[in-house]
Amino acid sequence: MKLATCNEPWREQSVEEVFRIARKIGYDGVEIAPFTIAGHVDEISTERRRQIVRAASDAGVEIIGLHWLFVSPKGLHLTTPDASIRQKSAEYLRKLIHLCGDLGGSVMTFGSPTQRNIEPPNTYEQGWTNAVEVFASVAEDCAQRNVQLCLEGLAPKETNFLNTVEDADRLAAEIGHPNIGYMLDIKAMSAMPDGILGTIQKYGGRAGHFHANQPSGAGVGLPSPADSSIDLPQILRALRESGYSHWISVEPFQYEPDPTTVADVGFKALKAALA
Repeated sequence: MKLATCNEPWREQSVEEVFRIARKIGYDGVEIAPFTIAGHVDEISTERRRQIVRAASDAGVEIIGLHWLFVSPKGLHLTTPDASIRQKSAEYLRKLIHLCGDLGGSVMTFGSPTQRNIEPPNTYEQGWTNAVEVFASVAEDCAQRNVQLCLEGLAPKETNFLNTVEDADRLAAEIGHPNIGYMLDIKAMSAMPDGILGTIQKYGGRAGHFHANQPSGAGVGLPSPADSSIDLPQILRALRESGYSHWISVEPFQYEPDPTTVADVGFKALKAALA
């Protein structure tokens, strides 16, 4: 398992600078949030994509993929009953898949809790059907670009759609395409019925990606009274025993004292836990 960091904690810095910081810390890869590069994927020209690829290569890191997919532009939505919005959202997702492929990435994680919420008068069942429609429509694009699209179960306090890995797995199974799967996230799993370890034991072996953080949103390894019960070595041991062998990406939601320190502490904590 190789270690990566997400780039959005440094959203005020260029992605080129993030590559250099990540490599200096020791990370092998960087996972990119597209909104940190441009507000719309169409604004990322072919030449800019080549520049980003060259910068990652020069820094000695891999671009592993994309996350935070529907943060911008405004108006994207997965489950809406409005067919025109779903079509626009599917087309944008398709463009992101090709961005991911152009950057050399191989994994995309779909979280975007607000942009997937079931909004009245829509029903959960109709929202589910709409989500299947959107994801199924881009599955072959994923295959063409060798990208794995991983659905993320998130806690009910964040969204009312796909609240467990079981939900994400079931939706992916309904689509029935090898390039559509699910991912695991420590913070999200902490709110699930099986807990962190139970969820990993059930689903780790087939997961396409893994985000490391703490239930409070704090960075991995940082002192956090709210997260005192988290045993990182035990979590990673369960992950390894499940058969998982892909990337582990550090994805904090709190950046204190500063993003570089959070990333450095997280890297050291993960390396120690994996030893």
